[in-house]
Amino acid sequence: MASITQRIRRLLERPGSIDLAPYERTVKAAGAHEERLRELGELPKPSLDDLAGFCAIMRETARRTLGLRPYDVQLVGMLVMLSGNVAEMATGEGKTLSGAMAAAGYALQGKRVHVISVNDYLARRDAEWMGPLYEALGVSAGWIGQTGTPEERRAAYAQDVTYGSVSEIGFDVLRDRLRTRVADLVVPPPDVALVDEADSVLVDEARVPLVLAGAADPGDAVPETAALVRRLVRGYHYEVDDQARNVHLTGKGIDTVEQALEIDLYDNPSTLTEVNLALHAHALLTRDVDYIVRDGKVHLINPSRGRVALLQRWPDGLQAAVEAKETLPPSETGEILDSITVQGLITRYPQKCGMTGTAVAVGDQLREFYDLKVAVIPPNRPCVRVDEPDRLFEYRLDKDQALVDEIVKVHATGRPILIGTLDVAESERLSLTLSGRGLACVVLNAKNDAEEAAIIARAGERDAITVSTQMAGRGTDIRLGEGVDELGGLYVIGSGRHTSSRLDDQLRGRAGRQGDPGGSVFLVSGEDELITHYVADEYARGVPDHRLVGHAQRVAEGVDMEIHRNTWRYTRLLERHRAQVLELREKVLRERSGGDALAAAAPERWASLRETVDEEVLHEAARQIVLFHLDRCWADHLAYLAELREGIHLRALGRLSPIEEFNKEAKPAYERMLADVESRSITTFEAAVITPDGLDLAGADLKRPSSTWTYLVQDNPFGTEWERILNRLTTKVRRR
Repeated sequence: MASITQRIRRLLERPGSIDLAPYERTVKAAGAHEERLRELGELPKPSLDDLAGFCAIMRETARRTLGLRPYDVQLVGMLVMLSGNVAEMATGEGKTLSGAMAAAGYALQGKRVHVISVNDYLARRDAEWMGPLYEALGVSAGWIGQTGTPEERRAAYAQDVTYGSVSEIGFDVLRDRLRTRVADLVVPPPDVALVDEADSVLVDEARVPLVLAGAADPGDAVPETAALVRRLVRGYHYEVDDQARNVHLTGKGIDTVEQALEIDLYDNPSTLTEVNLALHAHALLTRDVDYIVRDGKVHLINPSRGRVALLQRWPDGLQAAVEAKETLPPSETGEILDSITVQGLITRYPQKCGMTGTAVAVGDQLREFYDLKVAVIPPNRPCVRVDEPDRLFEYRLDKDQALVDEIVKVHATGRPILIGTLDVAESERLSLTLSGRGLACVVLNAKNDAEEAAIIARAGERDAITVSTQMAGRGTDIRLGEGVDELGGLYVIGSGRHTSSRLDDQLRGRAGRQGDPGGSVFLVSGEDELITHYVADEYARGVPDHRLVGHAQRVAEGVDMEIHRNTWRYTRLLERHRAQVLELREKVLRERSGGDALAAAAPERWASLRETVDEEVLHEAARQIVLFHLDRCWADHLAYLAELREGIHLRALGRLSPIEEFNKEAKPAYERMLADVESRSITTFEAAVITPDGLDLAGADLKRPSSTWTYLVQDNPFGTEWERILNRLTTKVRRR
């Protein structure tokens, strides 16, 4: 029956459609080699020419070096990744070992492998944990972290397998794009990307641009505007739309602001922008939900992980507005020298594969944007967790009361409880409520993320109550304490449904690990943001039904998918141009193409300099000139495109396609940029002082930024100004 189901899935090309039968036959054949290999003193070198033998040697090597004998399903997961697919494996099924064996398999084929994780901690942990396995197989492995020096990073990338977070690898790629000597390059050409938590990296963070900036200056916060906006009243001075993605001043609000500032607001575009940003920061971004304040700085919270989004910031204007709202000093800002989205980074790799616990739900996106298919690996032991139907309420207050009552009732039995909340503020409110009922609990959220491992280690013990944001939803493995299995195992309670069903599944997955008993239930009210933001027009009070809750999640996921698709439409042309610029830059950096071009463009100047300057010195001077102007013009081009995209939506009012208009403008702008590189390089070459000692960089005004810094730009959660205006108009038309 199972094979028939797999054939139907494959026929329909649905996510999870990969037929596991060939992999399972290979793993079964590997079992015949196990006893013989155990008796050998030295194992033969594994080869992918004999997949069954390869699996058997991998299994025995892992047993000897790590004390872990891979389950059959772990070997199937390894083969799925070696075939260039994404393996969906449930929590506790040993993804780390499957990934390491797959990475070793690629490395034994002579390919350089980057195992890409979501943070530095996991990169270091997994590289060190799997180290003995790699060493026994004759494969070198290393890891990179945020504090690594260029020398340490270069050494790590020189290994056969390199573990690193997606942001650190991306930042190294960006820094390499400004190197002016081959010897200074850090990242070698990539071969294979093996992505851990593939849905998080490839989908949730796909649109996040990684940025390299230079010439940092203090930001431009406007505390006076923030103070003014604090005095405005919702519903009187401003209104917020149903999905809380848009806010606008009412007529009374405009009058109030104009009187306070003593200006005509719409005659002062820069002030209007400041007011709008301050209003968005005040009304739509909530402390301890969207961000926290720690050590005098605003830290964004990653919505899919519940953790602090290290190094992330909103676009400069919105970031400054939030800092002003919190009366904090403005953070530094600077000119963007180059950027790359996570999706653009991953698509650099000729081969891609990955693993995660929840891939099927984003299978369409993995296929559309990365040409990756998903294989669902069955668990080693059947899951016996009991997932109860959602408990539904009309009002949030009733839901909150029922949540506390359920915790009190279950805690009385001694059964450990993990409560998943939707944000930091809710986790802290619930902690106070439980304390008032005489129950002690441990809170895990973005404010104490450093204690995560210790907190999670105790979450499965008898009588434990753990209140957590989505942090506890992935990357964690909760083991049951003594006697807890007789109590029914870990009990997971969701205080509400997330906008993505994957996040709910990840939270559920904390219970029922490796055949352990466990249970889960979610509580939902008609006042939850999932309902009020996404299906407000379809919900007419009363207790929402299960169909409506599922529909709301599908609407939310559809919105996210469209945002992803729309962002990629804008960046696709940019990525193509970036690839062409990088190809040109590589030739200039590694060859003599810069000198040859300048010699052809300015033959008299070249001939004159050759009389006094060694040809190698002359080519090096030409290389520095062309690289400088190529980098300078590319940064200017990025700034132009950012400004173009911000205003392009105005053309939609004239019934033009913003994306088509953007591409129509971007193509000739790119051609102008290349022409500028050529003309500026020739002008500099004609006037520069080039002696036998080399090029006078300062005299030629070729000074690069004295320092650079890296960060991630969280997409403006509310869209551009014109997107917001159009959204407001669309909403009004729909209601009429």
